[in-house]
Amino acid sequence: MASPREIRRRIRSVRNMSQITRAMEMVSASKMRRAQQRVVASRPYAERLQTVIADLSALQIDPEEMRAFPLLEQREVRRSAVILITPDKGLTGALNSNIIRRASRYILSDAGVPVEVIATGKKGRDFMVRTRQEVVAEFTGMGDNPSLEDIRPIAQVALDDFTSGKVDAVHIVFPRFVNTLSQVPEVRQILPIARPEGVGEYSDYIFEPNPRAVLNDLLPRFVEIQIYQALLESIASEHSARMVAMRNASQNAKDLVSDLTLSYNKARQAMITAEVSEIAAGANALG
Repeated sequence: MASPREIRRRIRSVRNMSQITRAMEMVSASKMRRAQQRVVASRPYAERLQTVIADLSALQIDPEEMRAFPLLEQREVRRSAVILITPDKGLTGALNSNIIRRASRYILSDAGVPVEVIATGKKGRDFMVRTRQEVVAEFTGMGDNPSLEDIRPIAQVALDDFTSGKVDAVHIVFPRFVNTLSQVPEVRQILPIARPEGVGEYSDYIFEPNPRAVLNDLLPRFVEIQIYQALLESIASEHSARMVAMRNASQNAKDLVSDLTLSYNKARQAMITAEVSEIAAGANALG
């Protein structure tokens, strides 16, 4: 059994660690609320943009003319690209491993073709480099409040590779934020853009210079907003997972302190009992 001094030292160390995890939990909770607000605020914009694209593609553009829009071109997939979005940091429980596992399953089995990786986040980049995947671009240090300008280089790499014919499809792997306790890794195709069905909401509008020009300008923006939305989902998922992980760590530290305190009391009682026994034995020897 450890000595009371060693147990006291362990108790002090665990308490110090619990203070750190508690502080990290509070910081992540604050960041998670802001990230969640950004995710919720961005979803209606993405949905509305999809509705506009659906109506524009159905207004005055014949199916034969869709070949003029390369981002809508459906072709046989001989090579694919995946944009992998992961956090830059750890201490997020199983979040990083779940995202990487889902991306690995897509690359190794689901895709069925050679896949290049556009890594966003250090954790995903490090894993893909370590496993010798074809990483064509990497983006790190995006921060907790990225803008559309920050993600534009990511979208540009994907758009250039697709329009040049280097790849025939682009997917994005990211953690979809469901709630504080649930973040689901998801694979979503962003190129070619699946032509949505128009609902006629904008059929009475006049587009200048014409619907074709407006649609041609909106399609790259639609790709960018999907990547931006996925990045916001990833940030909210990261802080939620870290908050839960730090809360669990704090609770584990509290339980460990309770166990160590019990061990300390037992060790101290055993030491006192041994001392009393020695005193009694000495008194008997003197008598």
